[in-house]
Amino acid sequence: MPAQEDLLRLENQVCFALVTASRNVVAVYRPILEPLGLTHPQYLVMLALWEQSPRTLSDLSEELAFDPATASPLVKRLEAQGLVSRARRIGDERALDIALTEAGWALRRHALDVPGKVLEAVGVDANTLERLRDALLPFAGRRGVSGS
Repeated sequence: MPAQEDLLRLENQVCFALVTASRNVVAVYRPILEPLGLTHPQYLVMLALWEQSPRTLSDLSEELAFDPATASPLVKRLEAQGLVSRARRIGDERALDIALTEAGWALRRHALDVPGKVLEAVGVDANTLERLRDALLPFAGRRGVSGS
C-alpha cells in the first residue's frame, strides 16, 4: 500500500486510539471505583468537589467538560447517596450550589488509594502516566496542570 494510503488506515488514526483508550480507561477504573459506590463520571464530579466545595452546577459542568444535562443527573445520584447536597444560592436563585456532605468528605480518604490502584492495574509508573496525560492536553483543550 502506498504511504499516502496509510494515512487513512484505522490503526493510524489518533481519534481511534483516543476513543479506544478512553473506553479502556473507564473499564480499568470500574472495579476500583465500585467499592466506593462511584461510577467513573461520579468520581470526576467528586474530584472536582474535593478541590472546591461548594461549586455551582454550571461551574462543575464547565470544569468537567460535561453538558449540564449530563452533570445534573450525576449530582442528583450523588445527593441520593448522601455524598453531596444541592441548594439554591442565597441572593441568586438561578445558581445551584453543590456542596460535599460529611460523607462526601469522608469518602475522599478512601479515594486516596485510587491513583495507585490505577497505576498497578495498568502496569505503568507515575511518570509514564504523567507524560501520557501531558501529551493529551492539546486534545483536551486544557493547559498543563499538576497531578495525575
